[in-house]
Amino acid sequence: MAMLFDPGALDSLSEDAISDILHDWAHFCSLTTSLLSLSQDGPHSQLGPTVASLCNRGLAFLLQDHFLLSLEEAFKRSAVKKFWQQFDSYFDASAIEKAKFHVQESWPEEILTKSLEQICSEKRSQENCLLLLIEALKSYEEERNTDHSQLISRYQLMVSSVLLTTLPWDFPDVLRIYFKKKLEELNSMMADGDNDELDINTNNFPNDACYSYMDTSMYECNGLVMQIGRVVSDLRSLGFTSMAEDAYSSAIFLLLKAKVNELAGDDYRVPVLWSLKKWIRAVPLQFLHDLLGYLGDSIEGEKDSPSVKSPLASQPSSVPGIGIPSEALVRWQLRLEYFAYETLQDLRIGKLFEIIVDYPDSSPAIEDLKRCLEYTGQHSKLVDSFISSLKYRLLTAGASTNDILHQYVSTIKALRTIDPAGVFLEAVGEPIRDYLRGRKDTIKCIVTMLTDGTGGNSGSSGNAGDSLLEELNRDAENQDGAEFEEDGGTDEKQAWLNAERWEPDPVEADPLKGSRNRRKIDILELMVGIIGSKDQLVNEYRVMLAEKLLNKSDYDIDSEIRTLELLKIHFGESSMQKCEIMLNDLIDSKRTNANIKATLGKSVATGPEQGEIDVSLDILDATILSSNFWPPIQEEELNIPSSVDQLLSDYGKRFHEIKAPRKLMWKKNLGTVKLELQFEDRSMQFTVSPVHAAIIMQFQEKPSWNSKSLAAEIGMPADALNRRIAFWISKGVLTESAGAGPDDPFFTIVDSMSDFNKNGLASEGCQLMEEESERSVASVEEQLIKEMTVFEKFILGLLTNYGTATLDKIHNTLKMFCTSEPTYDKSLHQLQSFLSDLISEEKLEMRDGSYSLKK
Repeated sequence: MAMLFDPGALDSLSEDAISDILHDWAHFCSLTTSLLSLSQDGPHSQLGPTVASLCNRGLAFLLQDHFLLSLEEAFKRSAVKKFWQQFDSYFDASAIEKAKFHVQESWPEEILTKSLEQICSEKRSQENCLLLLIEALKSYEEERNTDHSQLISRYQLMVSSVLLTTLPWDFPDVLRIYFKKKLEELNSMMADGDNDELDINTNNFPNDACYSYMDTSMYECNGLVMQIGRVVSDLRSLGFTSMAEDAYSSAIFLLLKAKVNELAGDDYRVPVLWSLKKWIRAVPLQFLHDLLGYLGDSIEGEKDSPSVKSPLASQPSSVPGIGIPSEALVRWQLRLEYFAYETLQDLRIGKLFEIIVDYPDSSPAIEDLKRCLEYTGQHSKLVDSFISSLKYRLLTAGASTNDILHQYVSTIKALRTIDPAGVFLEAVGEPIRDYLRGRKDTIKCIVTMLTDGTGGNSGSSGNAGDSLLEELNRDAENQDGAEFEEDGGTDEKQAWLNAERWEPDPVEADPLKGSRNRRKIDILELMVGIIGSKDQLVNEYRVMLAEKLLNKSDYDIDSEIRTLELLKIHFGESSMQKCEIMLNDLIDSKRTNANIKATLGKSVATGPEQGEIDVSLDILDATILSSNFWPPIQEEELNIPSSVDQLLSDYGKRFHEIKAPRKLMWKKNLGTVKLELQFEDRSMQFTVSPVHAAIIMQFQEKPSWNSKSLAAEIGMPADALNRRIAFWISKGVLTESAGAGPDDPFFTIVDSMSDFNKNGLASEGCQLMEEESERSVASVEEQLIKEMTVFEKFILGLLTNYGTATLDKIHNTLKMFCTSEPTYDKSLHQLQSFLSDLISEEKLEMRDGSYSLKK
């Protein structure tokens, strides 16, 4: 052994000894070459004495190195080169040609299995040769009990090194394609079997890769698993363990991703997670269980050891069809389930805008998303993605304010399910609220949506025709009931259970808001938060209510009373007092109207002037307003027919007698009139405003009027008349022709359809324009301008003294000094709107956030 570590020891040897060593070494090299050439003749028996002789000379390690080097050269020459040549046609192909390989049914299965069989056969042959050397070494060192297993390890390392150093770039792709096709085939077999739960016996598989099949219904699937197992086993023996695992892992995850997309798709009305977890157990997890069993890995957990339970799955540790899984199988289950949750989560987040549009029909998709986020904790991804979708798809000039508000309400409801704490709703809702504050019709749309029968109830639970306000009231009652059950009437045991379920607020939560405030998400409060003040919302509702009541043709106000009662719950009775008086006016009007008709009708029937009255009292229903509590009424001069005027006068006198000293001041331009127009060949019925009725009734006296004469007769400006008379032209009742001047057209009644067809029909859009442009009550904006006009001189004087002032400074100064009547009580937003009007009138200008006088 001294010669191995001290080459200088050769100097002490005689020439005969050196000659014997060289002879033995040459003989060993010859035997090695003969052995590797697979010669089955006698030289194998001479290997032992030659090895023993060289070992006696201290050359044991040298001959081992030589033998391994010979094996390496032979392996490269006879196995590795041939192995890679099998794939040259794919490696040398272009990207388009490689795609053609992918669609071939038998590629790469045939070529891969054949190549692996050949190279593994060559490897086994060399391992047999290495065993002969090990036997020879053991016979020499049998007294020393030397362990030669490291020689096998060195050979395995040599095989892996040779293959990896010559590995083509595209070989991992070949493996991924192979496993992908095989797993798709396995999935198809399972689909053909209706995805029944697998019932495989959990007996241990033998370590010598002898695979047992216990379930005859799974014979074909087990045969496919055995084919895959042989390929994986061969790859492992060649040192491709990590590459093989990466390849079939990639194929499993691709198949799982495709399954998630197949189950989820664009149908948000069906829950997906349960079916997905069932499929994971039935296909990939069962495949891995069988594959690990075939490869001889542990497939069952130790019975005496505590089982490992997936924190991601709400299932017991024992998996159906598998039993208690091994640690490796549990790790796979964790990976598969997390990937499934994350993939489904990303899919639902990407379609969250559409999901919320379909809410509450899409509630199953929201529930799935909630569970996914609970496992992955990637709530920030939802917030960032959804805010981006809102800015790109909703918060644009092309979207109507009504659509934005409906989407906002649906967003609140959906995110309340995902995040009951409301933390992420705060982040998502802020861009919507900021955008809506910049729209002038936001308040009007909010009030309409709250009070209209179709406002916020499309597709939601509850009675058809319920307003959003009624729906929100039901939600508030449900939340209050749940809160009462949680906080009150619980015994000590329940209190402890509630304490155990307590969770701290997320780190993203606003510390200024407590958990109890955040737990109950008040949608109405969030809607009011857009406006900034409940007074503005109440004022807008008051205007809309007045418009609706003034245009009623009867006294049916049941729905308005119900809405008012709900608003009183949220805003208090004092805020809604004026609205309540308005509704009481209609109730009193109904009673007063019936009383006046009963008494006045008898006197009229017996009076001497009965024959002079052309209009019956039965057709008149008056709405008597307490003007101090109603919004400013739009007034317009109007001359009505004398018969109608006389009827109103009689009605007013009788009212004064009953309600003395109160008197009626008729708003002749307000209300509705039901007319029936009779022509030569037809009759037509209309419900119109008093102005329209006054216009058409003038044509009873004569069939044609010019614009100016008709306007003078009715008592209204000619331009207003031309705008209003377009309604009758659009209905084919009147025709327009050129008059004496461009501003004085001529209007003629259409007595028969032949005249109507001859003169043609005006655009029907005139009615819509008319309906939208004329209002009975001044809008909130008009009232604001009128109220703020009082402070205009003060603002101009302030800017004259100070030169420039910010919005906050003007607002605070007005609040400080304008304390007597009229008191300044406007919000910052209302002041900003008024200053914008002054800028449009070129009285003010704004630079760098400060206002100044226009120069």
